[in-house]
Amino acid sequence: MRVADWLRGAVARLAPLIGAEEARRDSRLLLAAATGWSAARLAASGGDPLPAEALTRADAFLDRRAAREPTAQILGEWSFFGRPFAVSRDVLTPRPDTEALVEAALAAPFSRLLDLGTGSGILAVTLLAERPAAMGLATDISAAALAVAGANAARHGVAGRLQLAQGDWWAAVPDDARFDLIVSNPPYVTGEEYGGLAPEIRDFEPRGALTPGGDGLSAYRAILAGAPAHLSPGGRLAVEIGAGQGADVAGLFRGAGLEDVAIGPDLSGRDRIVTGRIEGVRGS
Repeated sequence: MRVADWLRGAVARLAPLIGAEEARRDSRLLLAAATGWSAARLAASGGDPLPAEALTRADAFLDRRAAREPTAQILGEWSFFGRPFAVSRDVLTPRPDTEALVEAALAAPFSRLLDLGTGSGILAVTLLAERPAAMGLATDISAAALAVAGANAARHGVAGRLQLAQGDWWAAVPDDARFDLIVSNPPYVTGEEYGGLAPEIRDFEPRGALTPGGDGLSAYRAILAGAPAHLSPGGRLAVEIGAGQGADVAGLFRGAGLEDVAIGPDLSGRDRIVTGRIEGVRGS
């Protein structure tokens, strides 16, 4: 089978499930992984026959994608903020919208970072990679997620500056620890919304990282219960939010005593982050 024929058939199979644009993207990603070819070589090889072993791998990848397994999990990695990150069924697939949280976090200096509910570690690892003098602590309730985060920290050369600790929210954070910056992408999907998520998310990503149930705000309440005591004077808190949650989460920030509370957009212009700081001289 020629490369172009396989791609045409893969797109035809996937498009009714995930849409034509995503089908074209995923078909190329899967075939590149199966062949080991670069995107440039793949684009130039439409008339070339696929090696038998590569065809077998590509067909197996396509079967998995047609069963709605996320492409990131099939490949074992996904790009975030220009870097590849290992992923598995124990963590969320990195999403472009979360890059807005990184941009907000990088808007001011920090030397001590805390990432609550780190998952694959994309926030902590990216922020430490972007700020080589900073140190960090990343926590998660899942040991399996922390293993993925540790691998990503090592991959991007920040393992020596990032401590990983297992625990639920503040349980893994020392009582006397203070941070210039606290970040989190917590579970925020409401219990009602969870059943309507795409199969790639609902059936393949960890439920506990997606939804706390109920109104979707319980993780923010837990974070705000401890953030003021763990922020250095002038320290900042930045979190990702779900659709329509901006006003509620901003209210929780203000209720906890944070100042300069702001709601920020993602790449599509939707409310995606809430930021605030504790009173005092800004951390450096």
